Amino acid sequence: MTRIAVIDFETTGLSPAMGDRATEVAIVMLEDGVVVDRFQSLMNAGVRISSFIESFTGISNAMVQAAPPAGEVMAAASCFVGDAPMVAHNASFDRRYWMAELARLDLPAPQPWACTVLLSRRLYPEARSHSLGAMAALHRLPSAGRAHRAMADAEVAAALLARIQADLCQRFGLDDAHHPLLMKVQSSPRHAIEGAIKKHLAKPR
Repeated sequence: MTRIAVIDFETTGLSPAMGDRATEVAIVMLEDGVVVDRFQSLMNAGVRISSFIESFTGISNAMVQAAPPAGEVMAAASCFVGDAPMVAHNASFDRRYWMAELARLDLPAPQPWACTVLLSRRLYPEARSHSLGAMAALHRLPSAGRAHRAMADAEVAAALLARIQADLCQRFGLDDAHHPLLMKVQSSPRHAIEGAIKKHLAKPR
C-alpha cells in the first residue's frame, strides 16, 4: 500500500465560500494501515470564532491568536502531505477547506480524495448513523481525545479507514485496498461493489 494522508479540519463555520476559515488542521499518515507520521497545528487566520463554534470545538479566540499564521501552517501541511492521496470523514467538507486555504497561497491541491462516510455507507448499511462517533462505537475504535478537535478526529478517522481497508480485503479476497479502489467503491451502489472491484482490478495499471 502507498501512504495515505487522513486529514481533519476545525473551522469557524461550514463553508470557505461564506468567509469561514480553518482554525486547526491535523493529518495522520498511514502506510499499510499503520500510523507512520502525524502533523497538527492550530492556525490564526484573523477571523473571529463565534461562541457556538468555541463551545463545539473547544478552540477559543485566545488559542488561535497565539497560533502561527494560517499561511505558514498550510504551507507546512502541504509539504507534509506531498503527493499522497487523501482521506477524510465527510471528505467534501475537508477538501473544500484544503483547496481554499492552499489557493490563498497559490499552492496546488491535486490530491485525490476518498471519504470514510461514503465508504461506511457502502460497507455498513446496517448502521443507524455513519457519523465518526457512530462508526467508532460500531467498530470499537479507540478514543483519541476530545471529539471535534482535529487530531482526535483524524486519529479515529485513520483507525476507521484501516478497518474499512481490512474489511474490503476480507470480504472480496483482496491483497490491498489501495486508494484508487477506495474511490471506486465509494462511487458504486452497494449492490454493485463486487462487480466494480473486479472491473477496476482488471484494468491495466
